[in-house]
Amino acid sequence: MALDPQARALLDQIIAMGGLPLEQMSVADARSTLAAAVAMQQGRPEAVARVENRTIPGAQGDMPVRIYHPGGTGALPALVYFHGGGWVLGSIDSVDAICRSLASHAGCVVISVDYRLAPEHKFPAAAEDSYAATRWVAANAAALGVDPTRLAIGGDSAGGNLTAVVALMARDRGGPALRLQLLIYPVTDSVFDTPSYRDNATDYLLTKSAMQWFWDLYTRDAADRINPYAAPLRASSLHGLPPALVITAEYDPLRDEGEAYAARLRAAGVPTELSRYHGMIHGFFGMFGVIDEAKRAAEQASGALRAAFK
Repeated sequence: MALDPQARALLDQIIAMGGLPLEQMSVADARSTLAAAVAMQQGRPEAVARVENRTIPGAQGDMPVRIYHPGGTGALPALVYFHGGGWVLGSIDSVDAICRSLASHAGCVVISVDYRLAPEHKFPAAAEDSYAATRWVAANAAALGVDPTRLAIGGDSAGGNLTAVVALMARDRGGPALRLQLLIYPVTDSVFDTPSYRDNATDYLLTKSAMQWFWDLYTRDAADRINPYAAPLRASSLHGLPPALVITAEYDPLRDEGEAYAARLRAAGVPTELSRYHGMIHGFFGMFGVIDEAKRAAEQASGALRAAFK
């Protein structure tokens, strides 16, 4: 399918603005550039009953989270959400629109995690923080108004990577039990030679060079890049993992590794739904203000969460 016209218009706007590629910026400049772009693309924030910023224990020190409550009474299901940004960029602010949408439409409490970023904190800091947050939610469910038997995890891009990794950690370390892993164009491997990398290397927002830059900043050495807690496609077994919804985008370097992970989950007997959004680019899921397909994908994700929480 041809590139979606709304995605094409966004890319043309970015080209017209000029500026350096991410991998040629300082980390500080790349972070501010992403923050400005997200603010433009998220659209009007969706109302939820209550939003709370607080600090919880991370793997090594306190960690900010933002909690979105959809309203209602009784213990609600919960989604722990991990933002994208190559483990280097992004924050709970960058996924505010996504978390509001999922809380509202899935009828669940969403806990958005501000895990430690690279290069200040290399692998496995982000993964360990994400797992610590998931365990904290399960352990403090009553105080949060959450049903600990109805807990899911999710994230986009690097956050999708952390979702897959937390699912592995929960299996390997004895919990908590998870109803669903929501994997939105996840990073699952550390190689750059798939057909989707070759076909979409330069022209569709996320580039091959940017991904190489992210991996260089996130990992300490070559051994990290083949560690399943960094590259979950390298895990020897995917048996015993929670059901998954995997969303990919046609014009995305990460498309093939996300779809390969879905195939491996299915082969391991894990109930897995895979949806490729044709004509879409990496990052589209949160672009409610500029791409209509973002709303359809968010509704699919919300529907999968509602079904998993029954």
